[in-house]
Amino acid sequence: MYDVERIREDFPILKRTIYGKYPLVYLDNAATTQKPRSVVEAMTDEYYNVNANVHRGVHFLSQQATDLHERSRETVRSFLNARSASEIVFTRGTTESINLVANCYAEAFMREGDEVIISEMEHHSNIVSWQLVQARKGIRLRVIPLTDEGYLDMEAYRQLFNEHTRIVSITHVSNVLGTVNPVEEIIRIAHDHDVPVLVDGAQSAPHFAVDVRKLDCDFFAFSGHKLYAPTGIGVLYGKEKWLDRIPPYMGGGEMIKTVTMEKTTYNDLPYKFEAGTPDYVASTGLARALEYVSALGMAHIEAHERDLVQYAMRRMGEIEDVHIFGPKDGRDSVISFRVGDIHHLDMGTLLDRLGIAVRTGHHCAEPLMRRLGVEGTCRASFALYNTRAEVDALVAGIERVRKMF
Repeated sequence: MYDVERIREDFPILKRTIYGKYPLVYLDNAATTQKPRSVVEAMTDEYYNVNANVHRGVHFLSQQATDLHERSRETVRSFLNARSASEIVFTRGTTESINLVANCYAEAFMREGDEVIISEMEHHSNIVSWQLVQARKGIRLRVIPLTDEGYLDMEAYRQLFNEHTRIVSITHVSNVLGTVNPVEEIIRIAHDHDVPVLVDGAQSAPHFAVDVRKLDCDFFAFSGHKLYAPTGIGVLYGKEKWLDRIPPYMGGGEMIKTVTMEKTTYNDLPYKFEAGTPDYVASTGLARALEYVSALGMAHIEAHERDLVQYAMRRMGEIEDVHIFGPKDGRDSVISFRVGDIHHLDMGTLLDRLGIAVRTGHHCAEPLMRRLGVEGTCRASFALYNTRAEVDALVAGIERVRKMF
């Protein structure tokens, strides 16, 4: 059985009282998740007992720290079901992973007039990264439109391909709408045109099992801090055939084999993309977080969160003048909403005074906000430790704020 009350004991912050009065109701998990004791304790233990720079060191601590770091890479490989640990590149998060692909893939394979397909629901990290390439190389962004129900227009997607299409870069799950995109179909269509696909998995990897070999994606990115791990650590999965062919993202130590004043040769994968000292303690924290969710079972986490979202959709639908954005069915653990003409910032601020943490604003998705015809929304997002009682608290809070207006 999925015992959410027992699970909550692993997250001390959930016992906090806000403003000395209200128990914390933390519903901002799409921005970042809280950390279980096992993650924090593993990192503390490493700093106190194993701290030494990884790789190249011959002394005991360095070798022990290196072993922990590389075992963490293997944990990530297993979590994603990648073919090889050499396909797992540690980054600072999804944003850096997307920037790495945008810059390195474009450098190797794109020239003026070439095109990248993205969508109208992308996070800024999957828009601006390609716009920077556009400004530098003269490429073109082609955008998959949305239906009024909040899904990708797949027929329009099929029509975007031509002889200039070089890559598709798409979010797995919308951080605003909760839409779970049909990435297997998206990838299959792209591969029919010999076009690789980068999947932004920031909002999918924490919520349901991801198998990169089953998806057959060419690149997959996710962030540790959205998956119960520390900030500043993330992952780029890439098929070896692509990582071998694209140039390094940054230069420095570790990513080299030999350096002379005339020429540098690069290291093997994945170190070719990991210049400088990695955050080897954060990689340990990431591994512990992945072990934590794997022990609970991703299928159990998914079922728990889907139940919460369905319950929340039903309860919030009872609120007068509420408008929930995105699909009614099949959404992931995000609900963006507005109530009447109450400004989203006012709603979020007043909910905070009741101890309820939600996100307000454009959620780093301004083009999507324009498509929805709003300046911003309130967003409640759920995690493995949230409860139906917290949904009830959110609904009661919204009702209280609504009556004030």
